[in-house]
Amino acid sequence: MFDNQATGKKFSRRGRTAAVAASIGGALLAVGIGITPAVAHASSSSRPATPPTAGSAAPGLGSDNLIQSDDFFQQGLIPVGATVDLTGKQALSACSGETTMRALTKGSAGAYADVTWTFDTSGSLLTEAVADGSTDASAVSYENQLNKVVRGCRNEPSGHWYYGQGHAITVPAGEGNWYPAFTGDGKVSGGVAVIRSGHRFGIVELTGQPSDDPAYMKGMAAAAINRLAD
Repeated sequence: MFDNQATGKKFSRRGRTAAVAASIGGALLAVGIGITPAVAHASSSSRPATPPTAGSAAPGLGSDNLIQSDDFFQQGLIPVGATVDLTGKQALSACSGETTMRALTKGSAGAYADVTWTFDTSGSLLTEAVADGSTDASAVSYENQLNKVVRGCRNEPSGHWYYGQGHAITVPAGEGNWYPAFTGDGKVSGGVAVIRSGHRFGIVELTGQPSDDPAYMKGMAAAAINRLAD
């Protein structure tokens, strides 16, 4: 579904959530990756859901550099399954419409890795797309482009979901900017973060309302940056 309220190119957050969730089964068949077993709760004896190993996109960059199940447990989310892809063809965010990491970089990145996580909470979804740039300077350039895309969804028509004020974050592994997301009636609904670690960069978006605290996305951003590091 597309949301034509603003630019005609942005996905509706609610529409995109439903569409992505509904397409997960088909995507799994397309890339040959299965959903991991459901996890009943964080203390369950079942093995936590983790991104299936899909090989390494390039030396040093692969599914291990994406958010893992342990990162969600620390934030109070219970992961059910994950779909990993290494082609850079996953949509970047609800704000970017159909733009992919491969399209953003014009296929010039050294490697790509994407993941879509589902949870035991209906309507909650996390997508992450990362890439390996040739230099730190090129990664900074793409980081700036991604932030520009996200900031384009801070001012939306009344009643439309929107991103809030951006906040810089710096951790030993790298840096980024996180933005809370709000529904049309002003309630917190996840958020998005643009991240970078050296010559690697990416974007991670959480759809849903795991917390009423707008700063919730800060913890997710820090976890994503740490995973992205070399």
